[in-house]
Amino acid sequence: MTDHVLAIDLGKTGCRGSLRLDGRETRSADGPGAPGLAYAGGVAAADRAIRVVVDRLALSGTTFTLFVGAAGAAAAPDAAELLARQLADLPGARSVAVTSDAVTAHAGALGGAPGVVLAAGTGAVATAVDKAGRFTRTDGWGPLLGDEGGGAWIGTEGLRAALRCFDGRGAHTELAAKAAEQYGVRLDELPKHLGQHENPALLAARFAPIVAAAAATDDTAAAIMTAAGRALARTVLATIDRSGITPPVPYAITGGLANLGPALLDPLDAAIAQVIERRTARGGPIDGAALLAVDPDTVLETLVVRIT
Repeated sequence: MTDHVLAIDLGKTGCRGSLRLDGRETRSADGPGAPGLAYAGGVAAADRAIRVVVDRLALSGTTFTLFVGAAGAAAAPDAAELLARQLADLPGARSVAVTSDAVTAHAGALGGAPGVVLAAGTGAVATAVDKAGRFTRTDGWGPLLGDEGGGAWIGTEGLRAALRCFDGRGAHTELAAKAAEQYGVRLDELPKHLGQHENPALLAARFAPIVAAAAATDDTAAAIMTAAGRALARTVLATIDRSGITPPVPYAITGGLANLGPALLDPLDAAIAQVIERRTARGGPIDGAALLAVDPDTVLETLVVRIT
C-alpha cells in the first residue's frame, strides 16, 4: 500500500498541512503559525501548531510520511531534531523529517534545480544552491535581528511611522489613522497591544499590505516600501555573491510579499535585474516539502533531519 505524504509549511504567520497521494493533494487544513524554532519555547509552539493542523485533517487510519518545513530550523538545528523526535509519536506517522522553511521554499520554487530563491513572507530569507549542491543562506535572522524587507519589517516600520506622526516627531502620514483602524486601539495603546500578543511579528506583518496599499498616495508609506524592496534586493545580491554562482542566476520569489505589487517589487526588480534570470516559482514551500518527502537524493538532503 502506498503511504500518503503529509507536507507541513510552518511559518510565523500560519501553518498549512497538505495530505498528498501520488503527488495529488487529497486534503488540506490551516492553523496558526509559531514564532520560530530559534525562540524560547519555539519547539513547543511549533509542535502545538502542527498538531492543530493534523487534528483538523482527521487522519484516523491513514499512514503517512511527515515532512515539515519550519521557520527557524536553519538557525536552530538542534531544535529541528527535537521537533522531529516529538512528532514521531503522531498516530500514522511512518517517518518524520524537519528542515527549514527556506529549504522547502527553494525546493518548491525551483524544483530542486540550482539558483536563488527569495522567500518573503512575515520574514525574509534568500537561499542559493549551486550545481555542486552547496547551500547558501542570507538573512532569515528573525524580526529582532534581521528579516529586512519582510512583512514584519514593513509592518513595524509603518507602525513606527504612525507613532512618530502621533508624537509630532515625524511627518503626517495616513498610516496613523490606518493603524488605529487596523488594530482597533488608540495609537498610544499599540505597544501594549503588540507586546501582549504571543506572536508580535505576525501581528505587525498584518499591517504590511496596508502600508503597500497606502504607498500610492502617502509619501511615508512609499518610502517604507522602497526601502523594503531595496533591502530584499541586497539580500538577493549578497546571496548570489556568497554562493559564487555566475550571473545570470536562475531566480524566483515566493511568499506572501510577492503579492504586494509594484510598490515593493519595482525597487527590488530594478536592483537585481542585471544579475538574475527570472523564473516563475513552480510552487510554494509546501510543494517543496512534498517533493523532499519522497526524494531523499536531492542536493538539499544534508539540510534535512529525518527520524524513521
